[in-house]
Amino acid sequence: MNEVEGVWVFSESYELTLELLSKGKELAHKTHTRLTALLLGSDIQERGQQLFQHGADKVLAVDNPRLKDFHAELYLSAMASLAKQHAPSIILIASTRGGKELAARLATRLETGCVPDCAKLDLNDQGNLVAERVVYGGSAMAKIIFRTKPQIATIPPGTFEKPTRNAKTAGQIESVEVQFEEPKTEVAEAVQIEASRLKIEEAQTVICGGRGVEKKEDFKMLDELAKLIGGQTGNTRPLSEDRKWFSEWVGLSGHKIRPELYVGCGVSGVIQHVAGIRDSKVIVAINKDPEAPLCEIADYVVVGNLYEIIPALIEALKRELKSV
Repeated sequence: MNEVEGVWVFSESYELTLELLSKGKELAHKTHTRLTALLLGSDIQERGQQLFQHGADKVLAVDNPRLKDFHAELYLSAMASLAKQHAPSIILIASTRGGKELAARLATRLETGCVPDCAKLDLNDQGNLVAERVVYGGSAMAKIIFRTKPQIATIPPGTFEKPTRNAKTAGQIESVEVQFEEPKTEVAEAVQIEASRLKIEEAQTVICGGRGVEKKEDFKMLDELAKLIGGQTGNTRPLSEDRKWFSEWVGLSGHKIRPELYVGCGVSGVIQHVAGIRDSKVIVAINKDPEAPLCEIADYVVVGNLYEIIPALIEALKRELKSV
């Protein structure tokens, strides 16, 4: 392995940084370069060794009180300074709200390209990064080849699995100082939103409603089913974007999940949704249309009206639980 600065990974979320390490390691191996994890924040040194244990060859750390809370302009100042100094070939950034803003600004600052929300990443014969992402509202996949460096891509949470931890691996963290540009904006207030439910990415069972659910109130039926089997409900993008029922959705452009059991209720299964649930261990489709795209990839298909099937399933589960 040579000393060229090859692949960098970064997220303001430590857990997402770990997810990026797996794909970063693969790309670094193919390019015969090092995998570097960027660690920006305040009082962060103890996390550095864990990054080595999850596959990083090098950790660049900027430990500064000004970075305690994420501020796009301050983080941009630090990352742009480091990138100009070390000249990495590939920079992977998690597609969080802050990460998307940071990646776009960084690409502009470094006069290079940026591909958002990549579902797949690989290298072509010339060693250029090839990215695939969902376009046209989930009806197609675009393949994009980078022509300039650094090659910057953002990755949705849950796209890659965290690498296995090797507790015996250790390394020397390289602490660096950077000169911050004074930001043109300031954060007046940050209000923590209370999360009443488990993150859907962490749920072992997901009951997902699609266009086949006629009214928002009918999600009570899905909630009851999810509660009986210890799961959580989700929904497809059309229910959020078109009907405005919810603010988030399951799919490649929303929450990418890999539960033990996924049940799609009235879900047609367009490309971007299927890409977001493809890694589920068992996929069940409940749909009146046996030709729906989701039925083609499902492990089990129940053809029928969800308004008849789900209540019957709920009653059967209740009887089973009473008999235990």
